[in-house]
Parts: sequence; C-alpha cells; structure tokens
Amino acid sequence: HVQLVESGGGSVPAGGSLNLSCIATKYSYSRYCMGWFRQAPGTEREAVARIDSDGRTTYSDSVKGRFTIPQNNPKNTLHLQMNSLKVEDTAMYFCGLQAGYCDSGRSIWWGQGTQVTVS
Repeated sequence: HVQLVESGGGSVPAGGSLNLSCIATKYSYSRYCMGWFRQAPGTEREAVARIDSDGRTTYSDSVKGRFTIPQNNPKNTLHLQMNSLKVEDTAMYFCGLQAGYCDSGRSIWWGQGTQVTVS
C-alpha cells in the first residue's frame, strides 16, 4: 500500500523560510498528482502547491511567488520551499498523492502531516 512520509515542519519567525519534504513509496501509478495541502484550526483543507507526472505545477494565489516545488526531483519525492513566511501560513501541512490527473476525483493518499508555525 502507498506510504507517504513527511518531514521539515517546525517553528519559524515571520519572514523566515522552511523546506518540507515528502517521500512516497509502494505505488506504481502511470499518471499521478502529488501536492501539499494545509489546514489550520477552524478552516477547510486548502491545496497549496501541486505537481503532476508531467512536471506541471500549480500554486494557490495565497502562496504564489513565495512557495515553490523544486523541479527535477525524483518522481517519488515532493519538496516545498517556503520563503517569506507569514503568520497566516501557520497550519498543518499534508502531503497527498492521487492517481490520474490532478482533480481526477480519485481518492487521495495522505501523509501524517507536519506542523508549520510562523510567529
């Protein structure tokens, strides 16, 4: 079964940077979508940044220009470079994997989540 392991969360001051990592194992999807999602207390889960098996990336407006999924990484790994962090970026960040195209409607495999706190 699919396993996702996340790391890199922590506490940083506003304006600081943080890098998240996710390694996916035990999957063999020919086409897939991987991404970072976040959820703060009292809010709905939000897609932050995604990359598909063709290398295409998508970012939410709230993080565009500040967060980046580095290109040219192994297909089973997902990183998120977060710069110019704001207090409103504080949330639990989850790594997700979905077979097929992004927004295919298929079920998502989730990591355990890693907390990002910006003060």
